[in-house]
Amino acid sequence: MKLDRRLVLIGGGSALAAPFVSRAHAQAPQTLRLSHTDTPVGSRQQAAELFAKKVAEYTGGAFQVQVFHSGQVANDPKAIEQLQLGGLDFTISATGSYAPHVRGLNLAGMPFLVDSYEQGWKLYDESKSLKFHMDQLPGKGLRVLSTWEAGFRSFTTKDPLASPADAKGKRMRVFPNDMIRWIMEAIGFVPVVLPVTEVYLAIQQGVVIGQENPTDTIYSLRFYEVAPNITLTRHVYSPLPMTISEITWRRLDAKTQEAVTRAAGDAAKLSRQIVRADEEKQLAEMTAKGAKIAKPVIAPFREAVKPVYDKARETFGPAIVDGMLADCEAIRRSNPA
Repeated sequence: MKLDRRLVLIGGGSALAAPFVSRAHAQAPQTLRLSHTDTPVGSRQQAAELFAKKVAEYTGGAFQVQVFHSGQVANDPKAIEQLQLGGLDFTISATGSYAPHVRGLNLAGMPFLVDSYEQGWKLYDESKSLKFHMDQLPGKGLRVLSTWEAGFRSFTTKDPLASPADAKGKRMRVFPNDMIRWIMEAIGFVPVVLPVTEVYLAIQQGVVIGQENPTDTIYSLRFYEVAPNITLTRHVYSPLPMTISEITWRRLDAKTQEAVTRAAGDAAKLSRQIVRADEEKQLAEMTAKGAKIAKPVIAPFREAVKPVYDKARETFGPAIVDGMLADCEAIRRSNPA
């Protein structure tokens, strides 16, 4: 049998499912499903393919991972919801996508926390403040296996964006995340929530004047074609936690859990290598295709978003916000960009 279990949804979303069949009694590899919204040529897909290969290798062929790219199965919020229900097994999405389930994860999206990839890796690998919030996800039906890379968020807009003055009153696409919305409002934009799979057409049709995402996402989803002004503000470090459904996790035996976690770590290493190495190459290729790359004076943007820290303190409490900021300050001091 190809699939050993799938959920039967009853009434209000409760689920009944059989446990995974042991390899000794299985006639074929048991299939786990991974969904993401990147394209077939994006870094997420490359890392997902490695993950699938390593799961098969580390489980001795007992499990195979079926990868669905480009939001074929679900957009980011829906994929996370399906993990909670057990209808999907894995997804990879921005930290902010998980924040509706653990609100403290919004704090990872505060502006200008880190200045380099190395600093960002230490934040996600070592910050006690961030780990505290990540550790709450299993109670919400999700579990982080590793953190993949996307990079630093910047803008693509139809018109140049030299300073916050150019943003005033203009409609900017955002994903559903409080911190990103606060940042956009502080800069002067009017935030418009849209799934990433709808953004290209929304810019093309004038629903919004642009969007903000890491360079790797801008490149792979070709946003520069409809919003050719790429402004490298790098206002938020935005990696991609890979999560497994807690329902799936609890059905795996300890040996398989270890194998899946190891495979996720291998994929995270590849993801970090690809994104960091390809950033300049992607910017050059987009420039060759008509994009206009700008590195603005960052001070006005930093000044504009200062109220965001105060809003975070009011919302989450001064101690928890200042704890995260202290972690980031220590990381920046010990790992200068």
